[in-house]
Amino acid sequence: MSDPANRDGRLGVGVIGAGRVGPVIGAALAGAGHAVTGITSGSDDDRASAVLPDVPVLDALEVVRRSELVVVAVPHEQLPSLVAGIAEVGGWQIGQLVLHTDPGYGIEVLRPAAERGAIPLAVHPAITFTGTSIDLRQLQAGYAAVTAPAAVLPIAQALAVEMGCEPVVIAEGDRAAYADAIQTATEFSRSIIAQSTSRLSQIGVENAGGFLSALVQSTVERALRDASGPSPLL
Repeated sequence: MSDPANRDGRLGVGVIGAGRVGPVIGAALAGAGHAVTGITSGSDDDRASAVLPDVPVLDALEVVRRSELVVVAVPHEQLPSLVAGIAEVGGWQIGQLVLHTDPGYGIEVLRPAAERGAIPLAVHPAITFTGTSIDLRQLQAGYAAVTAPAAVLPIAQALAVEMGCEPVVIAEGDRAAYADAIQTATEFSRSIIAQSTSRLSQIGVENAGGFLSALVQSTVERALRDASGPSPLL
């Protein structure tokens, strides 16, 4: 495995996790010039293959064996045991980049891989994934929370940029607070919209979601502008 500081910029990227996130991240990195070496099977292989056509479906150890960069995009509760399990069977390689996408973890969860010479990176693109090519456009307008050892932080930031995101560094100790903020924004938005559309439907408004679309989008955009500071034009 080559020194990351001396790479030519093109990596063999393997994806562990074929849910909504992993295939899209793989496709984004492929669009930046990297080669996707394989992806594990998941709950919706047809959707994954639509985003990553012609990419071989492999088991996790084979994905790791073939890849210079391994993107781990699995459910929150599965991440620690997966990383540790691959370490126990000697899967991780010296100098290999291991990147997870979970908002709630920093790089400590990747310690079993790091102890075997892999380079731990935590990059969470702050969008709601659909698991389709639509997400590639959303990434271009989004940010990514980046956590990594200081020596390799530029690598993590560069990968976030190649995904299409603007990187924002989040300290290891702040990842829990970051995850709470993301969860609050996501769940609260869904809950309020569900409540409002339900009430409109009850009084006979057809297509309640469409009815609220412009209102919700404009309100959220205004709230985000206000959160970023006052504008002299408003």
